Amino acid sequence: MSRVILDISRLISRVRYSTPSGVDRVEMAYARGLLDIYGDNLHFGAVHPTGRFGMLGRSAAVAYLGELERRWASDTDKRRQRSLLSVLPWMVRLFPLASTLPPDGQRPVYVQVSPHHLTNPRKVGRIVQRLGARFLCMVHDLIPLEFPEYARPGGAELHRKRIETIARHADAVIVNSAATGQSLQPWLEQAGRRVPVHVALLGTKDLPDPGAANGTGKHPYFVCLGTIEGRKNHLLLLHIWRQLATTMPAECIPQLLVIGRRGWENEQVLDMLDRCPSLNGLVVELPGCPDAELAVLLAGASGLLMPSFAEGFGMPVAEALAMGVPVLCSDLPAHREVGGATAEYLDPLDGPGWCACIMDYAVKGERWRAQQERLKGWQKPTWAGHFKVVGQAIEALAGEAD
Repeated sequence: MSRVILDISRLISRVRYSTPSGVDRVEMAYARGLLDIYGDNLHFGAVHPTGRFGMLGRSAAVAYLGELERRWASDTDKRRQRSLLSVLPWMVRLFPLASTLPPDGQRPVYVQVSPHHLTNPRKVGRIVQRLGARFLCMVHDLIPLEFPEYARPGGAELHRKRIETIARHADAVIVNSAATGQSLQPWLEQAGRRVPVHVALLGTKDLPDPGAANGTGKHPYFVCLGTIEGRKNHLLLLHIWRQLATTMPAECIPQLLVIGRRGWENEQVLDMLDRCPSLNGLVVELPGCPDAELAVLLAGASGLLMPSFAEGFGMPVAEALAMGVPVLCSDLPAHREVGGATAEYLDPLDGPGWCACIMDYAVKGERWRAQQERLKGWQKPTWAGHFKVVGQAIEALAGEAD
C-alpha cells in the first residue's frame, strides 16, 4: 500500500480555538479517513507555528486529533481563544521531529487539504522536493478571486497566490464540487499544465444524536449557520425579520438563530444585530456552538436558511438535510450539487420570495410539506464515497513513473 503524508498544519494552527471552521472539519475528516484506509502507512507532517516543516510523532499527532474532537463536540468555553500558556504543552509535543520520512524505495504522496502556507510557493516547492513526493491538494473554492468584494482586504491577492501555487506544484487536485473544478480549470490552463482534477463531494458529518428535539409544540424558529460575512447575505434575513416585526404580532413571528462567529467588513449586519430594537428577542446571535448543542438546535428548526451569494460547497445544506431538516437556500450550482431536487432554491435578492417561503415553513404549510416528501429521496454525500475518489487519486499518483 502507498505511503501517504497528510499535512495537518491547519489543525495545529487552530490549537487555541474551541470551535472548528469548515476547513478544520475537512482536515480532521481526512486525518480519520486516511488513518482508516492506510493505517501505519499514513504519516503526519506540518508547518509548525514556529515556521519549521517536518514529520510529527505519530502518537502525539493522534492524541492531538482526539483532543480537538473532544473540544469541538462539547466545549462550552465561549472565549474566542485559549491562552498561549495553556496550549504550550501541545506546541512542544507537536514540534516536528524530522524533515522527511526514512527512505524505503517508495515515493510517498503528500496530501494537503487546507490553504495553510499555500501563499508561499517556494516553501511548498521545497517541502515537496524534500519529501520526494507527489503532491495531491484540495481546492475548496475560488470565491476571493471570483468575488473579491466578499474577501478580506488583500484576500483576493492571497488567494491568487494559493491557486498559482497549486497550479504550479500540484500533481493532482481534489475539488469539493464540479462548480469549484470548473472555476479552477482556467488557472491550470494558464499555468500550462495538465493536472488531473477529481470531483469528490465532501462527506456529511454525523452530528451528535439530538435526542427528542424535534420542535413539536415549540415556537417555530429558523437557523442560519456560518460565519457572519458579506457573501452569506445575512442582511437579507435581518431585513425580513425587521419587516415582520413591524407588520405582524410578535407571537406570530418565528425566531431566527444566527449561529457563527463575526467575520469581516460587515458593518451593516453587525449594526443591525447590535442596535436594531425591532430584532430584540426575534433574532438571537450564537457566536460559539459546540456540536452537541448545534445538533439539538438544528433538529428542532423549521428550516435552515442559507441565502449566500457564493459558495464552493455548502456543508450546512448537507448537514441539515441529513438530519431531516428542510433547507431554503440560494440558487447556486454548488448548492444544487448537494441539495439535488430536495432543497428549496430562491434568488438571493428576492426578499419577498424568501419572506413568503419562510412564513410557509414556519406554519408547516404546503411548501414545507412538499419538501418533507422530497427529503425521503435525498441521498447524503458520504465520506466513504469521497475517500473512494481520494484513494484512486493517491494510487494513481503513487503508480506514476518518475
